[in-house]
Amino acid sequence: MMDKKQAFSGLNAGQGMCFGCGKKNPFGMCLKFSRDGNGVITEYTPGEYYQGWPDIIHGGIVVTLLDEAMGHAVLMNGNFGFLTASIQVNLRRPAYVNDVLVVRAEVTKNGKKTLETEGKLTTSDGKTVADAKAVQVILKGNQLEAVIWDMDGVIADTAPFHFQAWDEVFRRRKIPYSREVFQRNFGKRNDIIVRSIVGEDYPENEMEAILVEKEGMFREKAAGNIKSFPGAIELIGELREYGVKEALATSSPIENGQFVTRQLGIENSFDAVVWGREVTEGKPNPQIFLLAAERLNVDSGNCGVIEDAVAGVAAAKRAGMKCLAVANSHPEAKLDEAGLVVDSLEHVSVADLASIFNSPKKG
Repeated sequence: MMDKKQAFSGLNAGQGMCFGCGKKNPFGMCLKFSRDGNGVITEYTPGEYYQGWPDIIHGGIVVTLLDEAMGHAVLMNGNFGFLTASIQVNLRRPAYVNDVLVVRAEVTKNGKKTLETEGKLTTSDGKTVADAKAVQVILKGNQLEAVIWDMDGVIADTAPFHFQAWDEVFRRRKIPYSREVFQRNFGKRNDIIVRSIVGEDYPENEMEAILVEKEGMFREKAAGNIKSFPGAIELIGELREYGVKEALATSSPIENGQFVTRQLGIENSFDAVVWGREVTEGKPNPQIFLLAAERLNVDSGNCGVIEDAVAGVAAAKRAGMKCLAVANSHPEAKLDEAGLVVDSLEHVSVADLASIFNSPKKG
């Protein structure tokens, strides 16, 4: 178990710390729900720290399990901004320490301002421990409907291969290049990167030759070696489970993007894809994110963006979207314009992404 300091490092205060489902709360339940018909289901085995009377699980823990399940039923129902207004729980029989408990919940009534949910907690052999009903109030304002992913530095750890390719291409032409220049430009579109290094007067045909050579070299060096960043693939799947639309919007050329997604086995994971050359301006211009939202048929105000680059965070804000930044490529301090900055996606949940829309911090 991680210590308290580890639990809070790398996440904005309160993020990932939900007692019920937070992935980074060392004292929490770390519940993970899956879709069950029109509702959700999970299993949990409470240990000795959750008892009230000797060997009997505290009633507050039973209520928490039901409350969390009903909340996640609301999330899977497509409502990502809500608060529980009331909850009624009927305790039917004791649950004991180390019992395997099964909790199910579903939305029973959808309204314009409120939702009604029901939950049931049973033992593994089907005996009812408790059942519950709750009313959730829908919050006003924008809500999470879609997530737009950057690729390099967010999903795929491609930076080493990109640097090697750029370094070799420029070295062949005796053009000065450094890791500092690479870090400053990582995440931008390739033609913008080259122009910033060789200048506006550099011949167009020579620039195109650099681009073609560099990308071929990148794919050669990266083939069979690309790995995903911790938590990225899992979060893509979790968003899909909760019915959130997803798009890939990357500055990479289409050949590279398709190469990387195939390498990671996620080529069919997105509802829409936008490649760098499909827009006339690269990040920090918001064109790429706005086109992704258009292809998803989602209002930009209901889109969240996951980025790793300063230019990407700026582009998301200019698009009127909420942004989660992951510090895979840049220090957290340089990404603080995002609504949420994390050191890894490993502990980020759908609920954390939804919370950005309810946070007082802009971004």
